Amino acid sequence: MNEPLRPLTLGEILDRTAQLYRSRFLLFLGISVIPTGVVVVLACLAGLVVAWWSAAGAGSMPEEAGYVLVAIFCICVALVALPVLLAASALAMAAMSHAVSRVHLGQTTTIRDAYKSVWRKGWRYMGLTLLEGILIGGVPFAIYILLVILIAGGAIFARASGMGNIAGVGLFIMAVVLFVIAIVVYVFYMLIRLSLVFPACVVEQVGVWPAIKRSWDLSDGSKGRILLLYVLVGLLGWLLSMGITLPLLIIFTLLIGSGNPQHAQAASIAIIFISYGSSFAVQALVRPVYGIAQVLFYYDQRIRKEGFDIEWMMQQAGMAVAPTPAPQAAPLAASGRTAAPGNPFVPAPEPPQDVEFPQASKPTSPESGESQ
Repeated sequence: MNEPLRPLTLGEILDRTAQLYRSRFLLFLGISVIPTGVVVVLACLAGLVVAWWSAAGAGSMPEEAGYVLVAIFCICVALVALPVLLAASALAMAAMSHAVSRVHLGQTTTIRDAYKSVWRKGWRYMGLTLLEGILIGGVPFAIYILLVILIAGGAIFARASGMGNIAGVGLFIMAVVLFVIAIVVYVFYMLIRLSLVFPACVVEQVGVWPAIKRSWDLSDGSKGRILLLYVLVGLLGWLLSMGITLPLLIIFTLLIGSGNPQHAQAASIAIIFISYGSSFAVQALVRPVYGIAQVLFYYDQRIRKEGFDIEWMMQQAGMAVAPTPAPQAAPLAASGRTAAPGNPFVPAPEPPQDVEFPQASKPTSPESGESQ
């Protein structure tokens, strides 16, 4: 879109998000479908293995051996699926940021070009996704472990001091309530602060930690708008999920209540597949909304804090001075001159040339008649 860059309100950002999504629907949906498709494929493979085990393998060995095999299977799935999901999600978020940035600045791109542009820095984006997950989810998990230890210690102390089980239950409920409130506040705060890491990392081509710092600085002063964006997009996803699954669940519930056992069994299996399939479809449809809005917030914050709109106008007008390319060593070799010591791109100074001075005339004797 070739609209001039300027500071936008939240309503204008949402309107621009809808315009970009509608105008490039296949582009953004195609980028978003790839990680969702990876999840669907892995889930189908795991489901087929479980179905085969239930039909053929469960009765062919002892129950203890079956539990061991199930545990090994879950570990293998985790070891294979988690890295694959991490890579697919990281590349998809980076490709989404790249595509939205180009479209927002009036340029063109394709699904292939978006993924190709971020493929070379894939490890960087995977590390950024992993660190973001640790900051958002790892810290609450550590707090949860600490809370469990404190609750256990408090319950032991309450019983040892004779306060009884009522005091222990009250302590447990109070601790759980405080824990839930603290975790919700922390998660939303970190989501807001880290919401611009991928646009900063992709657009500015910086490392993982500089991208986190940039997101932390740029999100300052706009936390309320970003929080409202997350709430609205989450509500949109919930409405889409209800709009897809609720009519189907009503239909299959009527089939289950018809009294036919075959229809009931088939409807039960269909409900499971429809529920998971609809959740995957909703994720694929909603993920571009997050990606587009995050990039628009990134540019809006840069315009407000750094005057990016003026910088972009100067670049479009050709007023920005591009960095001069480094001179190549090939012309030196072609000219036959050598390079200066320590710098192969600077020619060595030429040696001084021999200067011929005119020789003084020899004095002649008066007898010769020649002038002296």
